[in-house]
Amino acid sequence: MESVEHASIQRLLQLPLEELLARAWQVRVEHFRPSLDLAVPGARHYRTEHYVNTPHRFATISLTGTACALNCAHCERHLLESMYAALTSAALCDLGRSLRDQGCEGVLLSGGADRHGAVPLRGHLPAIAQLKEMGLQVIVHTGMPDREIARELHAAGVDQVLFDVVGDEDTIRTVLGLPYKPEDYARALVGLREGGLSVAPHVVIGLHFGQLRGELHAIEIVRNVGADVLVLVVLRPLPGTAMADAPLPRAEEVGRLVAVARLLLPETPLTLGCIRPVGRARVEMERLAVLAGINAVAYPDPETVRLAAERGLQVEFLESCCTLVGTRRIH
Repeated sequence: MESVEHASIQRLLQLPLEELLARAWQVRVEHFRPSLDLAVPGARHYRTEHYVNTPHRFATISLTGTACALNCAHCERHLLESMYAALTSAALCDLGRSLRDQGCEGVLLSGGADRHGAVPLRGHLPAIAQLKEMGLQVIVHTGMPDREIARELHAAGVDQVLFDVVGDEDTIRTVLGLPYKPEDYARALVGLREGGLSVAPHVVIGLHFGQLRGELHAIEIVRNVGADVLVLVVLRPLPGTAMADAPLPRAEEVGRLVAVARLLLPETPLTLGCIRPVGRARVEMERLAVLAGINAVAYPDPETVRLAAERGLQVEFLESCCTLVGTRRIH
């Protein structure tokens, strides 16, 4: 049986859209300064009438190349192809120096997962510490971590860890091919935070073949455990994957989830991350996210920049990962 609290949150999600957005915007006004951070890291080229980013200022690195033991249905290793590859600690240090010499200021370390869902980080810990000594910001995507790696990453000096939270058991098994339950993701999030790390949990809207399943539960997990910033991303069906023909989540669904997240986490910065569909759907998702009180948007459409100004928000373009922006609270 659903808890009374969960049922009340479900009712919140079903409010008339305008009322839900108005409530969420008011919470934003009460807790955050009137600003919208726009993340445009150099891992992707961004050029609009408002801003042009700098190549190599921020880079994404795969520690496994294009290898992954899971081959998840939404990715099938395609997302790894656009990353720099550094398969050894020596290669990671060499790449870090080269990128730094080209003006790089920060890196995201990611990669394919092992059969337990973890990104193989442990063998790279000394190299991660060296990247920090080079003056680079270092963000790490952990996959499903253990408690020891959390403490070890903290000791290596990482600036932040990214962790996907999935709130539906069927999605975990069908899409990711892992034997976990949402409670396992909650425990892992607790372990990361207890390890002394800055944590940016991610929730993928539409991860179950474009359907909404467990996103609200995932947001509740983040609310219960806590986070330094919550990142909401949206399924972008990739050609050549099992989800190539999956329907897109509707923009209204995205806006509603952003608004509920704003209400449930009134003091936690919210970011609309870089993974989203393209075209008009993307623009509408950004519009509703702004109206719902988002704090940061990655690679925004020019219409979103203009909307922010209309809403009285001061915009600032920042060439770093979206998890490191959007944190300017009033208090």
